[in-house]
Amino acid sequence: VPHTLQVTTMGELKAGSTVNLEVDVVARYLERLMLGDKAASTGGITESFLKQHGYV
Repeated sequence: VPHTLQVTTMGELKAGSTVNLEVDVVARYLERLMLGDKAASTGGITESFLKQHGYV
């Protein structure tokens, strides 16, 4: 993390700063974890799935 703080603008952030988090990789991992093999066969996370699980 110290290296990241030195080579990015993250070192300039303060508590409460607005940031943009890219969660695509994490979201795909969570989808597979929650749905198992069903995730691959259904084509991915849908808006309905997100609502059903309290994300929307």
